[in-house]
Amino acid sequence: MSQLFQRKPIAALVPAGDVAEGAPGLKRSLGAGDLIMLAIGAVIGAGIFGAIGTAAAGQLGPNGEVIRQGAGPALVFSFLLLGAACALAGLCYAELAAMIPQAGSAYAYSYATLGELVAWIIGWDLILEYAVGNVAVAISWGDYFNTLLRGFNVSLPDWLTTGYRTALLSSDPKIHGLLASAPHVAGVPILVHLPAAAIVMVITWLLSRGARESATANNIMVVIKLMALSLFVVVGATHLKSANYTPFAPNGFRGVHQGAAIVFFAYIGFDAISTAAEETKNPQRNLPIGILGGLAICTAIYVIVGGVLTGMVPYKELAVADPLARALELAGFKTVGWIVALGAAVSMSAVLLVFQYGQPRIFFAMARDGLLPKWAAKLHPRTRIPWATTLFTGVFVAAWALIGDAGETYDLTNIGTLFAFILVSIGVLVLRYTEPDRPRPFKVPFVWLVCVLSAAGCLFIMYGLPQAAWERFGIWLVIGLLLYFTYGFTHSKLRVRT
Repeated sequence: MSQLFQRKPIAALVPAGDVAEGAPGLKRSLGAGDLIMLAIGAVIGAGIFGAIGTAAAGQLGPNGEVIRQGAGPALVFSFLLLGAACALAGLCYAELAAMIPQAGSAYAYSYATLGELVAWIIGWDLILEYAVGNVAVAISWGDYFNTLLRGFNVSLPDWLTTGYRTALLSSDPKIHGLLASAPHVAGVPILVHLPAAAIVMVITWLLSRGARESATANNIMVVIKLMALSLFVVVGATHLKSANYTPFAPNGFRGVHQGAAIVFFAYIGFDAISTAAEETKNPQRNLPIGILGGLAICTAIYVIVGGVLTGMVPYKELAVADPLARALELAGFKTVGWIVALGAAVSMSAVLLVFQYGQPRIFFAMARDGLLPKWAAKLHPRTRIPWATTLFTGVFVAAWALIGDAGETYDLTNIGTLFAFILVSIGVLVLRYTEPDRPRPFKVPFVWLVCVLSAAGCLFIMYGLPQAAWERFGIWLVIGLLLYFTYGFTHSKLRVRT
């Protein structure tokens, strides 16, 4: 039992040459500005361009039953609730990231504070955050891409732009009816979201070119997305109607709570910053700036956009895949809506890039510790990126996006990430007790209050998720534990050393 919770010493987390087969380490090429742009690239995406509509209007099941109530115009309070909870978690991340500047994010922090078994659970859990979360982003990207095509009077067949799971779970009779009307092979309907899978593979190719090139591409896409959102706010502000803000909170605090749970996955981008620790120059200084600065900017953007969106049209009209473009279209700004849809497609490309950037580095860190096979820790000799896991992640996400549903992947991403945030918050307290004298370039103020409130806030948001999310999360953890005890436990390098 003691071996399961054996901790990896912080001093051993980034030893020289501790990579597969003596390959050189990751290349340090990112500054504080790059990290803030990565945060904006990850946080401002499918949440603000896609899930924000469901958070406002609520979610219905295939038979018209209410799965979750929406926040209505009180959506701005959902974002403030999320901003507060993530700010607390962000402080905890900043302390650990500055102390442990290693690729691996919450996985590495848990290994140093709570032991190997917890670290494995978190590493397995982070797959939900990055890979599975990217499935939802890719599907949302594909929906906006279809809006763009319609602007050129081009329409792809519905069976090539709708995943099988989306049709199966949809409450829209037209979409659900595709199960019968789509082409069939051996009695199985051919329902695939081709644009979603295609963009994932394009992003995978871009990431394979190197970290510096990926960051430059992200910076360009962030500028475009901020321009698109600015256009939406300026134009939308001219069409606000006070009647749309009434009732302000149609479902009370429950709606605000569940609205926050729906869109939470969008806020997890600040965690992706910590996966870039080994590629950051002066990480002790730049990581806290990137994490906390990016989070503050993104929360302000969400509140402003949410306030304008729910003032433009009745909130019940927003339960669509492209709510910003839909609101502009209903308000009579069809051309502007098309431009915003273009910005949304670019925006979500940036989210895909940042999340696809993070997942291979989680695999890399776990494989370097022996918990995954050696091939997952191999670096490309020229670009010095984990090329094998970059390709593996791309194929995995593309295949799931081809047939998956965005709504159910939102929930899996949310519950997995919230669980990781809770353990990071606990880890800060544990490390303050076990290694009180270790240098801390950044320290959480009022540590007990912040860490306890952070863990409690994340647990409260988890409570707002549907029962199905908890059941699937439990199944996911069981599968992960089986993999750990059949491979990771016996191959752990920490156990070999000791």
